[in-house]
Amino acid sequence: MNKPLAFLAAFGFSIILCAALLPVLRKAKAGQEILQYVTEHSAKQGTPTMGGIAFIIAIIASSCIFCDLSNRPTLVVIAVFFAYGVVGFLDDFIKIRFKHNQGLRAYQKILIQLAIAVFVSLYVYGDVAIGDKLRIPFSDIQVRIGFGIVPLVIFIYLACTNGVNLTDGLDGLASSTTICFMAGMIALLNRELVLLESVGDTYAYAQTKDIITICYVTCGALAAFLLFNANNAKVFMGDTGSLALGALVACSAIFTRMSLFIPVLGLMFAVSCVSVIMQVVYFKITKGKRIFLMAPYHHHLQKRGYSETRICIIYCAVTICITFVLLCFGE
Repeated sequence: MNKPLAFLAAFGFSIILCAALLPVLRKAKAGQEILQYVTEHSAKQGTPTMGGIAFIIAIIASSCIFCDLSNRPTLVVIAVFFAYGVVGFLDDFIKIRFKHNQGLRAYQKILIQLAIAVFVSLYVYGDVAIGDKLRIPFSDIQVRIGFGIVPLVIFIYLACTNGVNLTDGLDGLASSTTICFMAGMIALLNRELVLLESVGDTYAYAQTKDIITICYVTCGALAAFLLFNANNAKVFMGDTGSLALGALVACSAIFTRMSLFIPVLGLMFAVSCVSVIMQVVYFKITKGKRIFLMAPYHHHLQKRGYSETRICIIYCAVTICITFVLLCFGE
């Protein structure tokens, strides 16, 4: 019963905070500077950003109410979520303060993200409930990879934060795709609970229950945010929201031994990263030629004439279908 209540509480907190934050952002002239080469977005110039502050507060508050805070890994998850949100906030603040689209320098952002990821990776390696264990997708097999979990976790945090950040390029895209990802995690982790209970792994069972609650909370908070962020958006989440969500996507899998599920269930986040890498590499190799009309991939679809709403539906539909495939062929 507490899971639906957690969803509703997060939804309520988020909608109140979004409504309260929007006029504050407008008054502060915290408008998004639109890149000149994204011509389709010229009308979005000046739309308030940093709306992620609202759902970050809603998620943290709801998690503190409905999760077991005596469970140390849960506190780590909340802290990591907040830490990446702070990094994004600094990036957004610099953009707004100096009225350009470049916030923190790339190396500064990566170094801060890396520092957080290193800390969490070492914590994960030493945690008895998580440790070096990994579930293999489409099976009930767990493997141990020893100290290899440390570089893997670091890579996952960098990939997820940047993947969600890159996906946050259209109205409602990152929000809706993250909701579908978290809903998929809820379905997969509920099945995992049955397995953990059957083997008597009480510590991992308690941690997984808290992660499920956080997934519900995230879905609720983002559902409320979508009322303001769906096309035509009244507010953007900014790097404040996208980096925090990327960290939460990573946490939901890492802290439940499901790290290898991220490139499967989070395929659309991976597409955003891979499409940019492919575009840059091909452009340099061919001295000016491109694979996509524009990267990330959602901008390619937009150049092909797809509406922002349709692209959101495609990303969500793919994520939902993958969830059903994982549930049907998972064991």
